Amino acid sequence: MSFISCHYPLIVLRLPCRFNILQVNDMVHAKDHKTGYLFDPWKHLGPKRKRLLQESWAGLFRDHILCELPVHELSPSFCSDFGRPTKELFAVLGVLILQQMKDLSDEETMVQLAFNEQWHYALDITDASDEATYMSPKTLWNMRKIVTDRGLDKVLFEKIAETLAEVFEVDPSKQRIDSVHIRSNMRRLGRVRIFAETIHSFLINLRRQHKILYGKLSQELKDKYVSKRSLQCFSLVKPSESTKTLSDLAADLFALLQTFSAIRAVTSMHSYKLMARVLEEQCTVTVSADDSPPEVALKEAKKVPSDSLQNPSDPDATYDGHKGQGYQVQLEETYCDSDDKEVRERTLNLITHVEVQRASEHDAAALIPAIESTKERGLAPKELLADSLYGGEDNCLAAKKEGTEVVSPTMGAPGEKGALLSDFTFSETGTVIACPNDHKPLKIKHKGTRHTAVFNALHCDNCPLLARCPVKKGKQRYYLRYEDKARRVAQRRASERTDEFKDRYRWRAGIEASMSEYDRRTGIKRLRVRGMKAVRYCAILKAIGLNLYRAAAVKKARKAFYGPFGSLVGTIFQLLSGVKELLCKHWLLESRSNVKINICRLHYCNQAA
Repeated sequence: MSFISCHYPLIVLRLPCRFNILQVNDMVHAKDHKTGYLFDPWKHLGPKRKRLLQESWAGLFRDHILCELPVHELSPSFCSDFGRPTKELFAVLGVLILQQMKDLSDEETMVQLAFNEQWHYALDITDASDEATYMSPKTLWNMRKIVTDRGLDKVLFEKIAETLAEVFEVDPSKQRIDSVHIRSNMRRLGRVRIFAETIHSFLINLRRQHKILYGKLSQELKDKYVSKRSLQCFSLVKPSESTKTLSDLAADLFALLQTFSAIRAVTSMHSYKLMARVLEEQCTVTVSADDSPPEVALKEAKKVPSDSLQNPSDPDATYDGHKGQGYQVQLEETYCDSDDKEVRERTLNLITHVEVQRASEHDAAALIPAIESTKERGLAPKELLADSLYGGEDNCLAAKKEGTEVVSPTMGAPGEKGALLSDFTFSETGTVIACPNDHKPLKIKHKGTRHTAVFNALHCDNCPLLARCPVKKGKQRYYLRYEDKARRVAQRRASERTDEFKDRYRWRAGIEASMSEYDRRTGIKRLRVRGMKAVRYCAILKAIGLNLYRAAAVKKARKAFYGPFGSLVGTIFQLLSGVKELLCKHWLLESRSNVKINICRLHYCNQAA
């Protein structure tokens, strides 16, 4: 390394980047992006184009993200004394992020890296050589596979989210969560095509790996499933003939499983296991007591589980009754609850958690893992807005133990008899103090989580609410029996009718806009890949891209609000934070006519920096 530094404070200069390479070892290269340049390598752009770059996402990525990428997690994947030297690893990770951020194919990514100066600025590529600006498709594929296999996509997201939270002083106390349905690059198949495609996949693999065994199969079976032209005939099956066709397909699939069940080399094949999975999920096999062959019967469509195989090309994809086949992404983000539009524009809504699930998984199971994940990184919410699927009573109690209040409507509709339970007055310990007509109970009993309140029959007999009241008449008195869970649910239903709850919960709708932006800007709803690992990789890196887009917009809005002197004043206040109030009262007031900065904006100087 060659550094040139002067003795003035806060100023560190360096030579052009081609002389400033940090060698992790002889074969692994990573550039130093933290020190400045002695000569500006972007001077040729001119002040206007350079300002555009600096104000865009590229400037944000270059200044705050690039140097924080976890290269140390990637470098152990390469040999230190064998093979060719690696590409510059900071740029490699940056390219992977930008590819998903821009929703580009591999070919388009290569072109952007080779010729797009905005990418060069973001990745700090000052050398115009092929070594610095060209990446082959195989290198891109290999790097993506390393990141996926080592789980570095999650590490990248967490590191960048923490960096943005620190730079933009994000307040994580108020957040919201929701899910969005996405699809991988697979065809939507019905039951007939699932059987046919699974058998076709098995026979093709059998022909490649075991030609002798494949040759022993009947020619009729081969002609029926191996040829693509004959396979397309299954798409033309009429609805009236689908039941018979499915029965024939099930019989052929079962026959193939039985034929090779004793051959270990075949049963270990992935395509054979898929056939066994389809048989288990779609059919019922009945074995008789005598020597007659087993009978294979199709299950009713409604009895096929939602986590059944949807396409042999993507075994991880499952089914959701409302949204269809594919996956779902859980997204948690911060939000600003100010009605002032300008304040919201200057506040970063940061995605703090992203996780990919199968479409068949319930949203309720995603709440606590999301809270725990953000808590580990110091971004846990104190108040979390969610829809009713997340707000089950068990989830609310578990979240409360983690220090998070879940603000969510109660799931389901109240029963007629339970409609007035929320109108009873309860103490802090959960016992009834008074009924809706303000009559106190004569006696109260407890047994674990169960409670019984006894009321005077004279009061209840003449009560106009008796028809809807949950009390039950005994021999001489009326009894109200309830459990702690029912009481908590009733109190939640009562709070949902208040203006305070409606005012708090109205901000949950903002995450629907986030889901739309997530799709419009990154193309999350229709991916180019298949399989859980690849889908998770794309979803997480696209969430990073959305965070970068938002952070760049907030950066621009803050600069427009604070004016051209915002960064200078912010730096001064950061260095002299101990005397900030004194400076505000004296020095800044005296120089107001020269600096022309609104005094009310001085409280946000740190954010402007």
